[in-house]
Amino acid sequence: MGKKSVDTESVRKTLKDLIDNFEAELKRNDLRDKVLSLVVIFNHLRVLGKSLILSVDASSARDRILYYFKKYSRIIINGDELLVVSGIQDYPRRLRELRVQFGWSIISGVTAKEMAAENELSLPGIDITKMKPEDYILLSLEPDRDAAHRWHIANEIRKGPEGVRAKVLEYFKRNVGKPVTGEELRYVAGNSKTEWARRVRELRTELGWPVETRNTGRPDLPVGSYILESLRQSPEHDRKIADSVRGAVLRRDKYKCVKDGWSHEEWNRSDPRHLELHHVKEHAKGGENTEGNLITVCTVCHDEIHRNKK
Repeated sequence: MGKKSVDTESVRKTLKDLIDNFEAELKRNDLRDKVLSLVVIFNHLRVLGKSLILSVDASSARDRILYYFKKYSRIIINGDELLVVSGIQDYPRRLRELRVQFGWSIISGVTAKEMAAENELSLPGIDITKMKPEDYILLSLEPDRDAAHRWHIANEIRKGPEGVRAKVLEYFKRNVGKPVTGEELRYVAGNSKTEWARRVRELRTELGWPVETRNTGRPDLPVGSYILESLRQSPEHDRKIADSVRGAVLRRDKYKCVKDGWSHEEWNRSDPRHLELHHVKEHAKGGENTEGNLITVCTVCHDEIHRNKK
């Protein structure tokens, strides 16, 4: 603490002297002299911001940004704060490095609001609707070591000629069974406003792809992430179930198959089943997409139910 206080105080005193001396510069007529004086003040202000974090805790701009995020995780951090603690103007580049190269789940205000609009993201105590584009939140204190590989795939798919939904689906397929973040999906889609989030919902509710989040059936997933559970689409008669109904049924059944009790806690690569919803009264025979007419079953039991009906 001693080193931190001495360094910061020394910079503060120098900065104060520079600001006090600037009063004389204001009385002069030469514009460039005033600008050059402010450049010196600005540089010392950046040094002051960097000095708030000890070099033994974080020596580089990127490390200081991460240190600050970890100290205030799950709290909205504005870009101006990162500008101060990093001491550089190009802090967005360092943010990207933390995401892409090191796997830190840092979500921007833009992505958070787009996910929230589709009911895919909620954070206790945080009003996501008030987040600004230059706001950020660190969602997890643990980095994702596979992120760099996924971002490479994302960059490859992003350059293709396909539409947003096709690109998003391809990215899911290339990462089947693995959580991916909203930031990754937004990047794959070409950062196209809210379209990517809507397309993800369509893949699940209209095309039957088992894409899940914490809010739609996988409470064990990291906040802000999605997962394509398998390459198996739901039968057409089990599609177009509203997410609100889907969530209610899963919660009622405690996220377990009502037939054999299987849950995602038992998932492994040799048994890549997942949970689906089954109509008690067949949809084709007038069965409705209501909570009372739906039960939670694993894919194995679901197939058995339909085989026995043939």
